[in-house]
Amino acid sequence: MEITEKKEAESKGLNPQSVTEATSFNSDKEAEDRERQARDLKAGLHPLKHKFVFWYTRRTPGVRTQTSYEDNIKKIVDFSTVEGFWICYCHLARPSALPSPTDLHLFKEGIRPLWEDSANCNGGKWIIRFKKVVSGRFWEDLVLALVGDQLDYGDNICGAVLSIRFNEDILSVWNRNASDHQAVMALRDAIKRNLKLPHGYVMEYKAHDASLRDNSSYRNTWLRG
Repeated sequence: MEITEKKEAESKGLNPQSVTEATSFNSDKEAEDRERQARDLKAGLHPLKHKFVFWYTRRTPGVRTQTSYEDNIKKIVDFSTVEGFWICYCHLARPSALPSPTDLHLFKEGIRPLWEDSANCNGGKWIIRFKKVVSGRFWEDLVLALVGDQLDYGDNICGAVLSIRFNEDILSVWNRNASDHQAVMALRDAIKRNLKLPHGYVMEYKAHDASLRDNSSYRNTWLRG
């Protein structure tokens, strides 16, 4: 099995060692999730498939260094059950109440909302721009779909970000593998379906390595759909 994975990784131009390490990490994580779910069920709770973490970033206008960005990322709370999610979510500030520029992140436990994180470094994100008056509703729909594991290729999804900006809000969904075209396009279709995205909204995709090169999250996207 490991040899097959290495050959597939080489054919896709990926680092075989990184793929092997990721496979081992995923196996350990799956075992940990099963144990967690069993404990939650025994306690009379409703376990989620994944444990999640909400993060918050208050950007400093005009400062774009990676060090300052990492320093500004703050963990808010984690949860692993339906009950835990609603306790957390009901106490979070609504997007309309957040200052600009701010990022609100929801990621699976163990994945930091950074391009360089091992789960993100080979991936990318789908991007949708919203008028500020409607962004909160679409963000909530996306959060519910993510927490409820409603999106296709769910294991390929790392998390989601709502970026509060001056003239618009930007929603993005991060996935693990930007080179897996089938998974990338399936995620696009699942987002459109679950958000009931109105006709006319344009979705853009950008790989994280491209963001690292041009130091930009949302400019110079290479795929639209």
